[in-house]
Amino acid sequence: MKGTAFKFGDNISTDHIAPGRLYHLRSNLPEFAKHVLEDADETFASRMKKGDFVVAGSNFGLGSSREHAPLIMKIAGVGAVLAKSFARIFYRNAINIGLLAIECDTDSIDEGDELELDIEKGIITNLTNGAIIQIEPLPPVMIKLLSDGGLVEHIKKNGDFKLTD
Repeated sequence: MKGTAFKFGDNISTDHIAPGRLYHLRSNLPEFAKHVLEDADETFASRMKKGDFVVAGSNFGLGSSREHAPLIMKIAGVGAVLAKSFARIFYRNAINIGLLAIECDTDSIDEGDELELDIEKGIITNLTNGAIIQIEPLPPVMIKLLSDGGLVEHIKKNGDFKLTD
């Protein structure tokens, strides 16, 4: 997976991700996705391309439990969210809908850096500055879950929570 890094700071809330003032769009998710992260960076949605990375500091996704936040990130085409830490409910919602969320040290990543992520080997390579960030390789069960589109889609597809062949 390759993409450009869009860097955000600490404490990016679900209101930053899915602006509350636009919550009336929750029944039109593709339209809502056009406004993803606009309260943190009003140009983000128009600049990002499918597969790009959201890179953040600590406590990404704090605030309400609205699952629209990770969902519109996925619909907008975010390839993965890399952050020092996640609010627990955001992380759980991301996994449920199949948005890759990786906890790692993001200090060596700057806005606009080109990144390559190998989730099986557990390596993020910053192609711009040469930095290598080791992450925990995702276990096969998690890769299967994400490839199915998240927990919800996995259950729809398989009829249960069976994650092995």
